[in-house]
Amino acid sequence: MRILLFFLILFITNLVVFSQDANQNSLQLNTITTALPFMAITPDSRAGGMGEAGTALSPSATSVYWNTAGLSFAEKNSELSLSYTPWLRQLTNDMHLSYLSGYYRVNKKHSIGGALRYFSLGEITFTDASGNVLRDDKPSEFELTGAYAFKLSDKFSIGVNGKFAYSNLTGGLTVAGVMTKPGKVGAADLSFAYYNDRVKLGKTSATYQFAATINNIGNKVAYSVLAKRDFIPMNLKIGNAIVAKYDSYNSVTYSVDIQRLLVPTPAIYDQVDGELVMLSGRSGDVGVINGMLQSFYDAPGVVAKDENGDYIQNGDGTYQTVKGSKLKEELSEINIAGGIEWWYNETFAVRSGVFYESRNKGNRQYLNLGASLKYNMFGIDFSYLASLNGRQNPLSNTLRFTLRLYLGEKQVKSADV
Repeated sequence: MRILLFFLILFITNLVVFSQDANQNSLQLNTITTALPFMAITPDSRAGGMGEAGTALSPSATSVYWNTAGLSFAEKNSELSLSYTPWLRQLTNDMHLSYLSGYYRVNKKHSIGGALRYFSLGEITFTDASGNVLRDDKPSEFELTGAYAFKLSDKFSIGVNGKFAYSNLTGGLTVAGVMTKPGKVGAADLSFAYYNDRVKLGKTSATYQFAATINNIGNKVAYSVLAKRDFIPMNLKIGNAIVAKYDSYNSVTYSVDIQRLLVPTPAIYDQVDGELVMLSGRSGDVGVINGMLQSFYDAPGVVAKDENGDYIQNGDGTYQTVKGSKLKEELSEINIAGGIEWWYNETFAVRSGVFYESRNKGNRQYLNLGASLKYNMFGIDFSYLASLNGRQNPLSNTLRFTLRLYLGEKQVKSADV
């Protein structure tokens, strides 16, 4: 019954969101873009099968990506995982993302972890302005992460990651007389987790986890000395998950995330009297911390026009915006993810989830399906992504595969004492 109720809530939420999206047709397409977007691609199959609602899921090796603080509450002393994702197979057949991660619980308070992410863009042929072939290359990017979690109490934990990322997209090719260079990033993640394994859903025992993370706090990147420096995909994720153990064989996880980029929204520019003018919004040419803060209030909204189609100017020289459009655009930058997972005897699992992004911010809307099989020390996860926008979406039919190796003894939880 609770499973049906959960799906009903998700369905109603989707209807509300899509109806709101219909009212957002007045908002202009204003997608926020970043450098090194591969740093924000979901790497693992478990969260990938739950609509990418992975921030507060039970801890695993891939918590190094989702929420390092959660490692303090992991059941096993250590775990390794390897994930592989063929990427954008609607467009090409040689792009892929690989992700190796693991953790080790040093003692009751301290846990460490690490991860290596590798993204291959496949083989690309570089040509000059006349179409002459310059050379073939295989651009790639990688990210190396070190993780540490500290358990503050039986229910609270904090985590921090340090990262180095390297993006070589051009191989040092000279473009229009300008020498290009790889992008290099130093970044950090901050995370917090609350864990309570003594929750009751009626007569059913449950475990609840709340998690919040700020990911990829790092320097801006440029691929040449003359190019503008761009933000990397700094983002905020807030997740809630509850695991209901209905009997000794069956448990169900319900998970919901809200996520948003902490990157400035592009301002609106247009030609006015032959000059390019900023009509609304704020300049994105700011520092990292200012950019994160500005991202909460810099949406330009919709610039108002009169009956002749001309922009309406205020007395101080600024331009009017449609009432409420700035707030509507800020809210449209929040992505929603929800998922459900059923485990039988801690051996077999099936899962599903949905992910929603506003039409004017990228229009990623999809349904996810997944399954897992666990035997002794080994586990395998699989997930499939079906776009809700039709087969023309480049993310359609995305597959993810994850292999897990469970090491060490199972931890004793407070509810078992």
